[in-house]
Amino acid sequence: MGLLSRKVGDLRIYLGAAPGVGKTYSMLAEAHRRMERGTDVVAAMVDTHGRRKVGQLLASIDVIPPLIVEHEGTEYQEIDVPALLMRRPKVVLVDDLAHTNAPGSRNPKRWQDVEELLNAGITVISTVNIQNLESVADLAGQITGVDEPDRIPDEVVRAADQIELVDITPEALRRRLAHGNIYPRERVDAALSNYFRPENLTALRQLALLWLADQVDAALEKYRSANKIPDTWKPRERVVVGVTGGPGSETQVRRASLIASRTGADLKVVHVVRGDGLTVTSAQQKRVLRDLAASLGATLHTVIGDDVAATLIDFARDVNATQLVVGTSRRSRLARFFDEGITATVVQRSGPLDVHVVTHEEAGTGISKPRVGPGASVTGWLAAVALPPAICALLLAVPPLGVGTQTALFVAGVLMIALLGGIARAALSAVLSGVLITYFLIEPRNSFAVAGADSALTTGVLLGLAIAVAGLVDQTARHSRAARRASQNAELLALFADGVLRDADPGALLERVRETYAQRSVSLLRGRTGEVLAHAGANPCTDIDEADTTIEIGDDEYWLLLAGPDLTSHDRRVLNAVAEQAVSLVKKRRQADEAIKFDTEAEKLRSSIQSAITHNLRTPLVTAKAAIAGAAHDNPPPDDTVELLAAAEKSVDELSVLVVNLLDSSCLATGAIRPELRPVDLRDAVEHVLRDIGPDARRVHVDVDGTPVLADGELLGRVLGNLLTNSLRYGDPDGDSAGDSGVVRVTAGQVDDRVLIAVVDSGPGIPRGSEHEAFAPFQRLGRDDANIGVGLGLPVASGLVEAMGGKISMTETPGGGLTVEIDLPAARRSE
Repeated sequence: MGLLSRKVGDLRIYLGAAPGVGKTYSMLAEAHRRMERGTDVVAAMVDTHGRRKVGQLLASIDVIPPLIVEHEGTEYQEIDVPALLMRRPKVVLVDDLAHTNAPGSRNPKRWQDVEELLNAGITVISTVNIQNLESVADLAGQITGVDEPDRIPDEVVRAADQIELVDITPEALRRRLAHGNIYPRERVDAALSNYFRPENLTALRQLALLWLADQVDAALEKYRSANKIPDTWKPRERVVVGVTGGPGSETQVRRASLIASRTGADLKVVHVVRGDGLTVTSAQQKRVLRDLAASLGATLHTVIGDDVAATLIDFARDVNATQLVVGTSRRSRLARFFDEGITATVVQRSGPLDVHVVTHEEAGTGISKPRVGPGASVTGWLAAVALPPAICALLLAVPPLGVGTQTALFVAGVLMIALLGGIARAALSAVLSGVLITYFLIEPRNSFAVAGADSALTTGVLLGLAIAVAGLVDQTARHSRAARRASQNAELLALFADGVLRDADPGALLERVRETYAQRSVSLLRGRTGEVLAHAGANPCTDIDEADTTIEIGDDEYWLLLAGPDLTSHDRRVLNAVAEQAVSLVKKRRQADEAIKFDTEAEKLRSSIQSAITHNLRTPLVTAKAAIAGAAHDNPPPDDTVELLAAAEKSVDELSVLVVNLLDSSCLATGAIRPELRPVDLRDAVEHVLRDIGPDARRVHVDVDGTPVLADGELLGRVLGNLLTNSLRYGDPDGDSAGDSGVVRVTAGQVDDRVLIAVVDSGPGIPRGSEHEAFAPFQRLGRDDANIGVGLGLPVASGLVEAMGGKISMTETPGGGLTVEIDLPAARRSE
């Protein structure tokens, strides 16, 4: 939410329990106080509601005319954000922060308009009623009987720099209303007898005080943390609210938010999805729950479990929750007679967890559905055995009925068993019914003998029909379960796809997997024992032998490893798709990171080049131009002409080296260099470089045999040229080529399958500990001559060596100086 990360303009909110308490008056009074101090204050949207004193305060404040928005033939007045941004006052007054803007406006809500002003550095003073806050809107509506359509997320108000409660007693507010200071007199009587009843105002006032008290506690905790005051508070509360996604879920979440806010607790919303696919929540319902949870500062979690009550309690214990909020059962009394429902089960199994049961309008209005899970099978078998004797006892207790009527009652019982437990239990019930009918109800009674074939045929046909119908019912139920299972598959995949799109983080996706399937940990690996790309949970698996469940992705290239309860084949199919999404996300993130790194390096290189060569590129050009101009136009003596042309040549050579290094740096940064590796005679390569260096080459002592090295000859020559030029330039700071101080030595030797080439000088070297920095572009460590080079020789040499599969390093030369060592692969003599 944008306001939560705001760090520019200040937001001050006047909070009231009801209309007319004086929020707008207080806001205008504060504006006048600031204006007296010379602050530039304007009013963007202030509604006086015809109140004389409010109008008087507003009259002396500069007002930015509202923007007229037309919708379906009606004109609405909204904040003119562009005009305010252009005017840029110090403080802006905005009434009714929770207001919903007209369709077609710049933003859907007024608080979003305010967010733009805050981000522009403008301070905003605004007003809000307690019934507009998302967490208490439902409760306030129950108190007043008025459903408030304009709502604002609590987090927006909590993010304010200052919240001030404008308080007034219910009696004083009713007097103000009776005097016509709030509504016109023709509306006073109706308001006094409805919204402004004393009990309503008292409850709303208490609600506002409780909400604000929570914010005071949060501010105090923030103060203690900021000032490093020793923590003496009790452990933080954590509230979990279980929802089904159906009617009443929003009420549960809002009430849970209110419970959590009273103790400053964390709030987690958990949606338990039945693993059998018998309950499906629509995308719209899930979106509403997700948006509501976000607006209340809560987190939404989805978990799978056949036993909803057990799954909910396990989740609460797993996150160390202290309180659990559930809704009143929607099952009817008759349904609860056979199955007490999830809420009662949660209460019975909760243990030390405090359970809050929230009522809602849907309580007791639901239709009973057959319960599935561990208890369903037992219930079905018990009913199959118990129902036929019960029917038989009933028929024996009433006056005798015809065989057809008696058999029809047993058929009805068999069909009920089919609905409850399936074909197997229905068949058992049919056989038992046939035995009871034959023994107790068909003449002769208390015997399995049958007097008339007609009675036996009737009984057999009816019971056979019952079994056939039971089979159809069972088949239909299985098809229905399969359809719901397919729907559940789609729902789970949508859940994880939504996690990919929203979180854009493989770890967050794996955390959803861990929660959903109640796993201890989930990890994504490259290879069987390779790099852990992402993980969730404690002690993630790093080897497939450690995992309880393994999912292979892409022919042994990636593995999804789970530690925890075993998963069904259905779960594995879903996880296969999820794992592919996770791998795809990892690859995309790596590509994005590489692109960002490339862009960053390219931008850094561009900026460095621009700043570094502004002087160094111009200097040799100016020197060469001046020398040539002097030789051509000033008619100097021949000796001076030779000297001027030599200076021009030297400057052009320096410029040429600079341009080549810049081009090499650019190619290395973009990955455009593709070495062609082949055997290169090292002595020939060094001698070729020395010929290009010119007279200074006499200061280079070469101790290199014809060792073949696997390299790109042209690139190797440029590497050696840069290193030798660098060493010759700095190896003899006094310019004295006599003696050992100006000598540069080149040595080489083969070690196993590698060739080590060393360029050694005896100059001043570089500061100790800065060896790695020397390979960064535009560094001239310990060299104060800013007119020589731009610090690209060593970085270019390093990049070219690495491109050829080698390494480059530097150390201090014993006795003083610098030794640069190149490590390249050796070539076979026969190559």
